[in-house]
Amino acid sequence: MGQVKIFENTKVAFSLKSDGELNRAYFLFKMISSQSLVKIGAAATNFALKLKLPVEGLIRITVFDHFCGGVNEEDCLEVIDKMYTKGVSSVLDYSVEGKEEEDQFDDATLKLLKIVGFSDEKEAMPIVVFKPTGLGRFYLYQKKGEGKPFTEEEQMEWGRIVSRFDAICKLASEKDVEVLIDGEESWMQGAADELVEQMMSIYNKEKPVIYNTLQTYRWDRLDYLKGLHQRAKKDGFTLGFKIVRGAYMEKERDRAHDLNYESPICKDKYTTDVNFNDCLKYIMNNLNDISIFIGTHNEESSYLGMQIMEDLNIDKNDNRVWFGQLYGMSDHITFNMAELGYNVAKYVPFGPVKDVMPYLIRRAEENTSVAGQTSRELSLLKKERKRRKTD
Repeated sequence: MGQVKIFENTKVAFSLKSDGELNRAYFLFKMISSQSLVKIGAAATNFALKLKLPVEGLIRITVFDHFCGGVNEEDCLEVIDKMYTKGVSSVLDYSVEGKEEEDQFDDATLKLLKIVGFSDEKEAMPIVVFKPTGLGRFYLYQKKGEGKPFTEEEQMEWGRIVSRFDAICKLASEKDVEVLIDGEESWMQGAADELVEQMMSIYNKEKPVIYNTLQTYRWDRLDYLKGLHQRAKKDGFTLGFKIVRGAYMEKERDRAHDLNYESPICKDKYTTDVNFNDCLKYIMNNLNDISIFIGTHNEESSYLGMQIMEDLNIDKNDNRVWFGQLYGMSDHITFNMAELGYNVAKYVPFGPVKDVMPYLIRRAEENTSVAGQTSRELSLLKKERKRRKTD
């Protein structure tokens, strides 16, 4: 399997894209390939939104519609249904970031409960996702993770975070919808890990409903995984993990340097790749205890997952193994795997245009900084445009 190169098939990869959408994607990735253009574009966009200039329409028909499903859940339905015709499921991701107020966290919780209900009714949406800091202040996670005592008020605030987590996990458990909880910066992650483990111990008794995230650019994650596996076996609950490489590398390294502590990030890309694949292998060899969502745009890791499934005689549609990519990226992996019958999902971000801008800017910067990512997208789009002209 690993030797059969299935990701080259651009006809399958872009089967849902009209010629216009294909051209827009090509234009966008061409823009993103220039670091200076991304910097200028990000600054100009933020500036225009702050001044309330009428740029939302332009953002909507370009970068927003390429990387996002819509402004609300209902708006995403067309995208969700369309992808499901090709066997690709959707994970709705409410991508509004950087909130600080209690009523905003309550609103996000209600939004997530609504999405769980929404997912329960739609076969195409078996999974939901949220970020820990979508439900509570970053500062609180950090303070708890550092072992500093809370004030009485902070203790009550933390109690509300736990209640929000619990409400979402409880409903998901009742509706049989899986919940992926995203990873964030290392200096708040300890408290989030603890809270997610608590939720797993309650709701993962029968099977994994709650999934934590392993950011494998952190060199300590395999040991963390093994330690949690032992605790879960002892306490009688199962585990779910989404594995990714990670999204905050520059920030992590800068902070470690500024505060003079050892960087939690692997020394180079090769070490991160090895760590990702080691976590992948460990989970795949312990599937009776741990389910996995393999979040990757890396072809080699995708092939490795497929190869292990074949070696261990794991059915392609075994619900304990899912593969996932972000909407608007790596369609050559998503759609070609779905065509072969694997469980594949797209992360579909949504939210009001101006609130989703921090997410979109991060996506653009990430594409610029990941070596080869943008050029690969461009060459596949170019190949498909050429194929359509000659067909």
